[in-house]
Amino acid sequence: MRYTIKQFNKDFPDDNACLEYMFKARFGNSTCPKCNKTSFYRIKSRKCYACACGYQIHPTTDTIFHKSSTSLKNWFFAIYLMSKGKNGVSAKELERHLGITYKTAWRMAHKIRTLMKDDSLVLSGVVEVDEMYVGGRRRGQGRGRCGSGKTPVFGMVSRNGKSKAKVVEEVETKTILKIIKDNIKVGSRIISDEMRIYPKVKKLGYSHSSVKHSAKEYVRGRVYTNSIEGFWSQIKRSIHGTYHSVSVKHLQSYIDEFSYRYNHRFSDASLFQTLLSRLCVQHDLRVNKSVSLLSRVFS
Repeated sequence: MRYTIKQFNKDFPDDNACLEYMFKARFGNSTCPKCNKTSFYRIKSRKCYACACGYQIHPTTDTIFHKSSTSLKNWFFAIYLMSKGKNGVSAKELERHLGITYKTAWRMAHKIRTLMKDDSLVLSGVVEVDEMYVGGRRRGQGRGRCGSGKTPVFGMVSRNGKSKAKVVEEVETKTILKIIKDNIKVGSRIISDEMRIYPKVKKLGYSHSSVKHSAKEYVRGRVYTNSIEGFWSQIKRSIHGTYHSVSVKHLQSYIDEFSYRYNHRFSDASLFQTLLSRLCVQHDLRVNKSVSLLSRVFS
């Protein structure tokens, strides 16, 4: 589903529209826990709504906007830009688009990336696994050992189109097998290259097949790692072309962003709408419990 800038400007023309959207999405069906009424009204001088009895609701509480002085329109537009950028959006680009400081743009980008973290996803079926190295130089060393400044990332891509990747300190047997066990359903088929770690997944209840890249074998029937190689290629293009350099400290959040975008590339809903759904968690004031908002109909 396409969601254009024209639709964005229609739905969110100003801060008031953004705040109203958050109020309706998070508290639209709630009754006041103090007087049991639903007649909340907007307090114009503040980012909140109030009941006639005096009880107040703050739609931005417990969100990435909490205590932020940046306008909600700028926040929503930043989310829109990051949802549309296949190769990501740098903080410098956000700075230019929004007319804000680089420090503010950098903070906003990292806050938005927290919406793209999905630790609950478990892969299944046929899953391709591989590793890549980010940054620095790597020459004349054995596989699995990092060269100067290199950071290894272990990735998994299922043939049903989902992916996960984890930044690791070293590509070691114990580390890799634990990640596989935690993120791939037992009984799945693991496909890899010929690295000696991967056949050990059989002891964990997985089947395993491999291609021998050293012998220039890249496809053998349904045995190949082309899917994850394509996933790595997109990440490398994005890092080199958009960000140029990513620190080890924040690398996982960038990897989560690329993986989340990859996982939703064929979704019926636009990525912007999906991110708003994750942002606007529906809240029940009377029982003080939150549930995920799955969808919203845009006018």
